[in-house]
Amino acid sequence: MNPETRLFIDGELCAAASGKTYPNINPATEEVMGHVADAGPEDMERAIAAARRAFDETDWSTNHAFRLKCLQQLQQGLRSVVDDFKQQIAAETGSPIGLCGSMGPQCEEPIRFMDFTLENLPKYEWSRDIGVSEMMGIKSRRLVEKEAVGVVACITPWNVPLQINFVKCVPALAAGCTVVLKAAPDTPWAATMLGRVVKECTDIPPGVFNVITSEDPKIVGDQLVGDPRVDMVSFTGSTAVGKHIMARAAQTVKKVFLELGGKSANIILDDADLGTACSVASPCVFTRGQGCAILTRLLVPRSRQAEVEALLPTYFGYIKYGDPQSDSQIMGPLVNARQHARVLAYIEKGKAEGARLLLGGGVPAGLDKGFYVEPTVFMDVTNDMTIAREEIFGPVLVVIAYDDEDDAVRIANDSDYGLSGGVWSASEERALAVARRLRTGTVNVNGGIFFGADAPFGGYKQSGVGREMGREGFEEYLETKTMGIGV
Repeated sequence: MNPETRLFIDGELCAAASGKTYPNINPATEEVMGHVADAGPEDMERAIAAARRAFDETDWSTNHAFRLKCLQQLQQGLRSVVDDFKQQIAAETGSPIGLCGSMGPQCEEPIRFMDFTLENLPKYEWSRDIGVSEMMGIKSRRLVEKEAVGVVACITPWNVPLQINFVKCVPALAAGCTVVLKAAPDTPWAATMLGRVVKECTDIPPGVFNVITSEDPKIVGDQLVGDPRVDMVSFTGSTAVGKHIMARAAQTVKKVFLELGGKSANIILDDADLGTACSVASPCVFTRGQGCAILTRLLVPRSRQAEVEALLPTYFGYIKYGDPQSDSQIMGPLVNARQHARVLAYIEKGKAEGARLLLGGGVPAGLDKGFYVEPTVFMDVTNDMTIAREEIFGPVLVVIAYDDEDDAVRIANDSDYGLSGGVWSASEERALAVARRLRTGTVNVNGGIFFGADAPFGGYKQSGVGREMGREGFEEYLETKTMGIGV
């Protein structure tokens, strides 16, 4: 697989200062695939100092044409190693190899996502004239300027690591920021390989982009978030960790972007085609349920609950799971032993609270090695149950019955989260009307998919702060300066 195992600090691929490494575990086999540098505080100090110096002492933040050229080089460099990348990402995430191809979210698609930034960067309006005003007898022409935030800490998770590394780091770099990327410990190669490509394929100056991997992310993570030389934190992960980061960043009043948890509802209205609507319930397991925007609550009319119950086993029965290196697989293992135990515990909690297990609920027969959990569906779920309220992050779907349209909206919105949702109806007008009532940042209507490089993504409530991707995502990494010029 030819992985990169070193940190990338101040333009150099290097071992951790301590010389320590830690194992990268294959979640499908539980075997050690290789090792990666285990960074400590000294390494993080060097990375932050390098990023600060590069922002303050080079023209990276102001030389728009040079940044564009460097990012074009980065994309070309990534394409040159895409076959290695696919193998590495499939191995360390447990994602089926098919999801790393041109139609999947794990490798080729994220590289293509860079097109949006590369095409729009030359068109961006960095300065605009808002005209002349008069105050206290003084006439002034006003300019509004957009400038890079500064040093950005990008802290990323393990579920779709390359895609999230890109949607943070590429816009931040394009905006003129310098970056310290702290990768999830379970998927380090998706980050370290970026360091190698930057080093070997681009003219990005030393210190502009840095990569840190660590087996214990709390030590270097807290150091990164709390350092006053860091101007912004961009984090994707759990709501609990997001709250900690927000509190820590508040000590130095940093700008914070947070993309956090979800417990999204997929509403099948009473006039919808049940066969079509239920057929797309099974994709909630494609990433083994390890996705914050996955629709894990299926809301169905109480009068049609029996029909839904009869349909779901058929659709879930098509799901093949096993060796992620096989092209025929749809579902691989969970990422690690901790997550495996966590998901199984939630399943037991659902049973204990009175939900009825329709299918799945355990470890698949014949797959004793690897962190596998069967696709699992619960019926007779009420919205106050733990499995309906907490993010499980595993292949578990809960089916909740509702009485009428208002009841469906009430249940969908009765959540601490507000990241995504879905609505199905024979009438697009009716579906859109319900979608607009949902307190969520994104909604899929009648099988549509909101997701794309040009589409802002983020949540309401405890699902986060700010937006990623699209124009809004790019502007998260900018400050606004207003100037008045006497005339």
